[in-house]
Amino acid sequence: MKKIMKKLEHVLELGGTKKDIIFLAISGVALILSITGVLKFLPFDISWVSIILCGLPIVLEAVIGLVTAFDIKADVLVSLALIASVCIGEDFAAGEVAFIMQLGGLLEELTVARARAGIEKLVHLTPQTARVINDGKETTIAAELVKVGDLIRVLPGETIPVDGMIVSGQTSINQAVMTGESLPADKTVGDEVSSGTVNQFGAFEMKASKVGEDSSIQRMIRLVQSADAGKAKIVGLADRWATWIVVIALSAAALTWIISGQITRAVTILVVFCPCALVLATPTAIMAAIGNATKHGFLVREGDALERLAKVSRITFDKTGTLTYGTPKVIHVKSVSDMTDDKVYSVCASAELMSEHPLGKAVVQCYKSDIGNDIEERENFVMTPGRGVEADVAGCHITAGNLRMMSEKNIIIPENVSSDVDGYIKEGCTVIYVASDNMLAGYIVLSDTIRTESRNMIDRLNALDVKPVLLTGDNPNAAGSIGRQLHIEDIHSECLPEDKLKYIQDYQKDGMKVCMIGDGINDAPALKSADVGIAMGGVGSDIAVDAADIALVDDDIKELPHLIALSKRMMTTIKINMTFSMTLNFLAIGLAIAGILNPVVGALVHNAGSVLVIINSALLLKWK
Repeated sequence: MKKIMKKLEHVLELGGTKKDIIFLAISGVALILSITGVLKFLPFDISWVSIILCGLPIVLEAVIGLVTAFDIKADVLVSLALIASVCIGEDFAAGEVAFIMQLGGLLEELTVARARAGIEKLVHLTPQTARVINDGKETTIAAELVKVGDLIRVLPGETIPVDGMIVSGQTSINQAVMTGESLPADKTVGDEVSSGTVNQFGAFEMKASKVGEDSSIQRMIRLVQSADAGKAKIVGLADRWATWIVVIALSAAALTWIISGQITRAVTILVVFCPCALVLATPTAIMAAIGNATKHGFLVREGDALERLAKVSRITFDKTGTLTYGTPKVIHVKSVSDMTDDKVYSVCASAELMSEHPLGKAVVQCYKSDIGNDIEERENFVMTPGRGVEADVAGCHITAGNLRMMSEKNIIIPENVSSDVDGYIKEGCTVIYVASDNMLAGYIVLSDTIRTESRNMIDRLNALDVKPVLLTGDNPNAAGSIGRQLHIEDIHSECLPEDKLKYIQDYQKDGMKVCMIGDGINDAPALKSADVGIAMGGVGSDIAVDAADIALVDDDIKELPHLIALSKRMMTTIKINMTFSMTLNFLAIGLAIAGILNPVVGALVHNAGSVLVIINSALLLKWK
């Protein structure tokens, strides 16, 4: 006996979902034993196990709802049916109804339970310390103690502690946390920098302008929190209709009792009127659709996300890492001298081999992939932050960098070359000029390349009457180029996190349901605020994934139209389930009024209806 009590205590200490599963399993076994009559020697019907474990919580919840707020839900009718069945000795009917209702509740809990956003991970991005300079001396203090006007030194690789302006030094800043841009931004004296962004190389000093709760990273945290709090919950259909169901059921039962004089008929009406199939209609379809979505690479984190997705009319995309691969690639090499194109590529890769800049690394990586030859040795390597690199390669002094570097080295860019380069820049590309012995040798064009499946995916979305929208932190040229290539007409560029949030809320104010797809930390507030948020799980940040309702595990966005079509099919299945369950209920009520059904048979009939609903939902598992 002590062992049994210890096990029971252990069960009661388990989390809610685990405890519910164990209680349901015990109740199911008890009902099977009851209907088979195996334990007839017991002084009570074994179905009482189900009544206590499954039924008692339903009755308590119904009583609390009625007493505290006169809140009539489906559990009120179920409680009436349970009590009435017990009163006339139909214990199995009471236990079976309780079991089915708790099964539906468990499925709903498993599929509709909301996953918490990873705000704590966002908080961890907040820099903890800052190097403050007073009277030429450097002191490390807690970041929250920094005051407006303080002079701060930031070393290579460090996260910028507060918002401010550079007063000395030059560097490149990885701003992906705020803008999502794939390429770092070159910064020098007079440029503004944001907290949470990363200094890639080159120490600099800055004057603090926004500190504490006013800093960019803290604003981001507040955006995520407020967006999460504002998202509405989906109310179960059975609960929405509960008041009418209770009134109709009680009226029908009372009239039948008065007219026929048989209380068994009245109790049978209450039993068959229990909305078991109606309760199962939504969660079973959602669960099956989630199973289908999982096979196509989607991890559905929020049970009602597919229900919301079916109503979406606008789908907003972040560009970098979502519609594009998020890494710069060499797309064109052009010689404007005696060198061949391959030679320009080769000497630039050699000069950039020791570069810390992402563009330099991209040139080297692409050269190895495209050409595959060994990279030549270089000497006297010099890197100038925000400009480019210099090195001696094969007896020539090679300079590779931006237009500012060419100007400082007095390297002339011919007009025809400038004209050609301007065309690429207008398309959002980045250009590295390559000079040999202070004479322009050629140039290399890099661009964030579009995913091969993006165009077809966008066209299929348009066919589903879901309009794509581009929200990106990139410049207008890059955004416009991507939009034209992908047939996206609605484009918003240079978006900060609050801008993306605002655009989504503007669409929502106009009555549109919006889905947001993104991969970066900067997308987290928009993912939370949208009716449905989908994060790129492979390349996306943990914070973006935690903020989203759905994660695309393998980043294969070509399956997105399938997900939206699946959500619409799921809603159709739910409507069919509800129509069938209500029709069956009313048919059973007619038979109960006529005295053809007793409580036990009535319970089995509406149980059969629940089984058919589950089977119909299960068809979604293999739907294409």
